[in-house]
Amino acid sequence: MIHLTIIIPVYNEVKTINTLLNKVLDLKIKKQVIIVDDFSTDGTRKALLKYKNKVSKIIFHNSNLGKGAAIQTARKFIKGRYVVIQDADLEYNPKDLLKLLKKIKRFKLDVVYGSRVLKKNKYQNTKNFTHLIRIWGNVFLTKLSNIINGQSLTDAHTCYKMFNAKIFKNLRLKEKGFAFCPEVTTKLSKKKYIIKEIPISYNGRSYVDGKKISSMDGIIAIYCLIKYRFTD
Repeated sequence: MIHLTIIIPVYNEVKTINTLLNKVLDLKIKKQVIIVDDFSTDGTRKALLKYKNKVSKIIFHNSNLGKGAAIQTARKFIKGRYVVIQDADLEYNPKDLLKLLKKIKRFKLDVVYGSRVLKKNKYQNTKNFTHLIRIWGNVFLTKLSNIINGQSLTDAHTCYKMFNAKIFKNLRLKEKGFAFCPEVTTKLSKKKYIIKEIPISYNGRSYVDGKKISSMDGIIAIYCLIKYRFTD
């Protein structure tokens, strides 16, 4: 039985994709790795071809649709008992996936998030977020998410979200971009799922290094938190 399906959305990550995939493949668990390339133009697609016999599935979008769209593309192929999202940029350490998997299995949880700030003096852990606007943007969005959704999270917009696969596949996801995060948290909360957290490592990168999320995505996140609280 496959314990964990790892969905990896990829867009223009030629500098990091080889290292990231090798780290994921080294994980000593029964896993399914699904890669969705969101129309990369920097050589990432060519790099991915080396892994076609090493991972479960590689899907190539014919246009750039967004991170959420890539996740939706992969969702129909999930075979694991649990599923998690893994970015391709090395900000997150795949070894932490083992900690999330242990937590969700041991306590028979529905959802576990990997928090970048939990047990690190809460919101005072600033050195790995690369920019003060990102730090306080994350604080604000997390607090707003908690108010709207009745959760007590420290890091609502973390990439590392691990789900019971049955629950994840039953969610009606619509967002194509980074707003996948507020959408999924809100829809889980409306279904009364309690989201647990564990601390993870984080090595944030700058926009010079290829960071893609922007302040506009923060505004969209606020809109989606409110939108999906009152609609499906």
